[in-house]
Amino acid sequence: MIRLGAGAGYSGDRVEPAVELAEHGQLDFLIFECLAERTIAIAQQARRKDPQQGYDPLLEGRMRAVLPVAVKNGVRIVSNMGAANPVAAAKRTAQIARELGLRALKIAAVTGDDVLDAVLSGPWRFEETGDGVAAYRDRIASANAYLGATPIVGALDAGADIVLTGRVADPSLFTAPLIHAFGWRMDDWMTLGQATVIGHLLECAGQVTGGYFADPGFKDVPDLARLGFPIGEVTADGAVTVTKVAHAGGRVSTATCKEQLLYEIHDPVRYLQPDVVADFTGVEVTEIAPDRVRVTGGRGSAPPPTLKVSVGYVDGFIGEGQISYGGPGAVARAQLALQIVRERLALTGVKTSELRFDVIGVDSLYGDTLSAGEPAEVRVRVAGRTDTILEAQRIGNEVETLYTNGPAGGGGVTKSARDVLAVQSVLLPRELVQPTFTFVET
Repeated sequence: MIRLGAGAGYSGDRVEPAVELAEHGQLDFLIFECLAERTIAIAQQARRKDPQQGYDPLLEGRMRAVLPVAVKNGVRIVSNMGAANPVAAAKRTAQIARELGLRALKIAAVTGDDVLDAVLSGPWRFEETGDGVAAYRDRIASANAYLGATPIVGALDAGADIVLTGRVADPSLFTAPLIHAFGWRMDDWMTLGQATVIGHLLECAGQVTGGYFADPGFKDVPDLARLGFPIGEVTADGAVTVTKVAHAGGRVSTATCKEQLLYEIHDPVRYLQPDVVADFTGVEVTEIAPDRVRVTGGRGSAPPPTLKVSVGYVDGFIGEGQISYGGPGAVARAQLALQIVRERLALTGVKTSELRFDVIGVDSLYGDTLSAGEPAEVRVRVAGRTDTILEAQRIGNEVETLYTNGPAGGGGVTKSARDVLAVQSVLLPRELVQPTFTFVET
């Protein structure tokens, strides 16, 4: 049996549950999944400003907290915290290990997901809009292919204690240690299909132990402030039992596992991954004891000849301003505030391609389709998309002037202006993507 622990489900996730897993989970591997679609585009921007940056901003905090316990208990680490700069992440991790006085660790960096040159040089079109990529050339910030398990398996086979990657398909972070440990063939599609089920169940960490599941009075989950992250107990045939550390908060049940199984799945018959096309329709979920759920029945077939590439590009700017109103007549004053800002933006000639005027607490989510009576407090929000940062700043400035030029009793103004990083996808032939791994000096 191999025990996998999920140490993070996104870049800003809690650190304490990962430490708890490393200390009490009797793990073989601890996996941190920290990379979303826009996250890596932001990381690429950071790397351009400083060649030594571009990895996950919480890498140092996580490694300082987890490494001493993981090394003591023989837990190996796999993570995509390398983001746009896996080599720099691996070097920084080695430095942290030395500073902590730990034994020499074998730390590998997986590279090859950065395919910006290939994307810019080919006749590719975006899958979402059909636009030619070439038309976006001057705005593109990143292009990263979703790698599979192969380079991670290679690094683990070579003795890596820690493997840090860039863009890798989320389930592949979990399937790779299993392929390494059990010696599964990379063309054993049925087993890799079940392994993808395992990775998909664990990749979002606290979601499968009740975090995203909780709904008071309908789906109660105990002790969420001390939510424990999941453990997958996997046997050589691919069967998994999802559980958690006994004393940790949260809950593992058939319901939490089924909800996570359906999360972000477009076609359960053909869940496209770089390692396999997984079929979830035969999956069986059985609660065998409290906080112990057995999952079997994943299947698979050969993967497609292309790899998905996330292309991040600058798509204009967003300016925003907010202000609150409370007490009797709060909604009427908020609506008057919006009317004032709407007229001011037109009078001063602020150029926008999109504008939103919301009364948060009344119409910001559902428009005017719901009516819940008069709230005691509301928050006004005005947001617009512009072509320049200066135009974006003018939107927040107009909201701020409501302090002294608008309805009575406004307070708590915030304003911001930022660039927009959008993401679209390209399908790139596999032969144009050459993943590899290297060990850093420790």
